[in-house]
Amino acid sequence: MKLMGIDYGSKRIGIALSDDGGEMAFPKEVLLNDKKLQQNLEKIILENGVEKIILGESLDFQNKPNLIMKEVIPFKEVLEEKFKLPVFFEPEFMTSQEAVHIQGEKKSIDASAAAIILQSFIEKTQKND
Repeated sequence: MKLMGIDYGSKRIGIALSDDGGEMAFPKEVLLNDKKLQQNLEKIILENGVEKIILGESLDFQNKPNLIMKEVIPFKEVLEEKFKLPVFFEPEFMTSQEAVHIQGEKKSIDASAAAIILQSFIEKTQKND
């Protein structure tokens, strides 16, 4: 089952995809959060046969929603309605910092953060199977 991971940002959206078996996450690309976002997401979803979307849930140190969640929640609703796919939240606490630690500062950092989010979801669901 092909999964898509998303690291939502007000300027950039990191995208990751799983392998066909849904067992390993890989950074895909970084999209601009602009008027073409839905069109660009649709292209990736269709070209890759995505069946589920995993969206980073931005929480603070007290496990409460960060300010960006005011944008993430309606974004999740748009994804569900437009693409008719299940969308799951996965906590994304410090994933961008983890990606920087692993690879250093690069343009693809948001895609790497999306891969960390997606891999976390995959590992949790594999434990429950």
